[in-house]
Amino acid sequence: MDDERRRFIDMVGDLLSSWNLSRATGRVYGYLLVCAEPASSEQIRAALSLSTGAVSASIRELASWGLARTIPQSGSRRLLVEASGGFEQLLAASHERARAFVRTLRAGEDVVEGDHAVARLRDVTDLFEAYVDSGDRMLRERT
Repeated sequence: MDDERRRFIDMVGDLLSSWNLSRATGRVYGYLLVCAEPASSEQIRAALSLSTGAVSASIRELASWGLARTIPQSGSRRLLVEASGGFEQLLAASHERARAFVRTLRAGEDVVEGDHAVARLRDVTDLFEAYVDSGDRMLRERT
């Protein structure tokens, strides 16, 4: 695998780990995104130097998020895996975390002291509400 592809895969792993998925899961997703064809778990394990358990757990996690799908092979217990759209589900989950943060910020309005702190808290709250609203609009337009 060339360095550019490996860097991309690692960047996806780092990004998705910041969204509470494991770095291995993110790397598997990055790998699946750049593969022309569905891959077997053995191909993924070898390409990314991950354990069999890490690959299996990553595939299950990606499938549960709708980011990958498994393809049964007739006459075999082996599955192939490919990346699927599904990013909408990940974005929706991110929005739900942002909504929870907005609810927490709103609850803090009663304990804020001073006009400056009130304005700062409202600015942060408004920013996260705008993020969620924009993302919701984008998701609605895609469906």
